[in-house]
Amino acid sequence: MSCVMEKQWYVVHTYSGYENKVKTNLEKRVESMDMKDKIFRVFIPTEDEVEMKDGKKKTVTKKVFPGYVLVEMIMTDDSWYVVRNTPGVTGFVGSSGSGSKPTPLKPNEVEAIYKQMGVEEVKAKIDFSLKETVKVKEGPFADFVGTIEEIQLDKHKIKVHVNMFGRETPVELDYNQVEKI
Repeated sequence: MSCVMEKQWYVVHTYSGYENKVKTNLEKRVESMDMKDKIFRVFIPTEDEVEMKDGKKKTVTKKVFPGYVLVEMIMTDDSWYVVRNTPGVTGFVGSSGSGSKPTPLKPNEVEAIYKQMGVEEVKAKIDFSLKETVKVKEGPFADFVGTIEEIQLDKHKIKVHVNMFGRETPVELDYNQVEKI
């Protein structure tokens, strides 16, 4: 059975007040159990609130979903086990019963959480490959044509070599600044 494993966001229920401990513990377990290729990000949605205390404004960071942590992962038996058995975790949200796999969040749900926090997650579908020729759409190098030399998935950037004054010059650009030719 060949199925493409995709990383998706899952909601993990924690003991109340243990969100930060779970995040720390899980990140340590990912490192020590070598699960970096299956468990990517652990995220506690927060937002800043302004409170009045003793007549003074004070900004306090509050958890958007107390008792919950979001985990970006590829769901396998191993990754499920690592997350499920992290101290402070009581289970996944969206799983019915002890053996069944949980339901991932839909992309628009993740987007809504980021928006609520005031964070726009850049969703870059990378449709480029190394050594591909592209045209720069905007910025100081607009209309230059170059070759992709490096793709930085985590930063949503690519390094393109453009010909400037007869020389190959490396330029770092956002994905949305280039287009296929």
